[in-house]
Amino acid sequence: MVTHEIDGIRFQLKTYQDLTWLKKYGTVFSVIDATGSGCICFGVADKNGRDRYFIKIAGADTVDAEIAPAKSVEILKGAAELYRVLKHSSLVELLAHYSYRAYYVAVFRWVEGECLFDHWNFDQYNKTPGLVSPAVRFHNLPVEKKLSAAEHIFSFLETVAAKRYVAVDFYDGSLIYDFKADRMMICDIDLFRKQPAYNDIGEGYWGSKRMKAPEEYVLGAAIDERTNVFTAGALLFGFFGTYTQAEIEDRYRYGRVLPCRIEQWELSKEAYAAVSKAISPDREMRYQTMAQFRGAFLEAVGWQ
Repeated sequence: MVTHEIDGIRFQLKTYQDLTWLKKYGTVFSVIDATGSGCICFGVADKNGRDRYFIKIAGADTVDAEIAPAKSVEILKGAAELYRVLKHSSLVELLAHYSYRAYYVAVFRWVEGECLFDHWNFDQYNKTPGLVSPAVRFHNLPVEKKLSAAEHIFSFLETVAAKRYVAVDFYDGSLIYDFKADRMMICDIDLFRKQPAYNDIGEGYWGSKRMKAPEEYVLGAAIDERTNVFTAGALLFGFFGTYTQAEIEDRYRYGRVLPCRIEQWELSKEAYAAVSKAISPDREMRYQTMAQFRGAFLEAVGWQ
């Protein structure tokens, strides 16, 4: 493991990498180096202070990478088309992408906010009890603000379905919330797939065990809009429900997403029933489209 530093920002990689070429974009002010994707990500401000960028680099041999650098490059290179096809007001904007040396580089317009699953900061939260994570702050927001955030997710996933794509590895780590503007943004859609799509990996198929549908553990199973209905439902239970630590650990241990207890649910019984249907283990019992789920949920919360 090698410690690097650019503009006073320190980060670690498995091996030495010369990333000083980033300086052409301006001054580095932040970094995320603890990623399983094998990408390292930088916040960079231009020299005039007018624009800021989020620069994602694949192939840099990150410490926590779950895949080889070459695979990381392959995934990010293939993802560039996704940001064009699935363009949406709630999706981060890709400005440029290109190969450079052994890397692949994607340059996004910077968006304000905080990731709702910032695992690279978990050690800080454990060491500093008074430090509150974005996930906890979001969960403590008034219901109306979280309903508005949910609408952004529904709208984006309906666009995904309309373009004949499916969301893969879509979870709270794909969400950025701006607590000042009360705006939800979506990032990291790198593994989304064109339909028809299938689980070609088996139990290790992409995604968090806190969110994965049953078919995302089964080799050869279809991954479709009903899978995304499940994912959206799992997210909503995280938004409006509370789970004990033991219940959260059971998700990881058994790979099974269940509704929270109804007494730990913020919304109506009707909304609880609507979201419970979305995460039915039997895909035939779920809403068959994201639009159906959205309509049922909004009616249940009185937004129709």
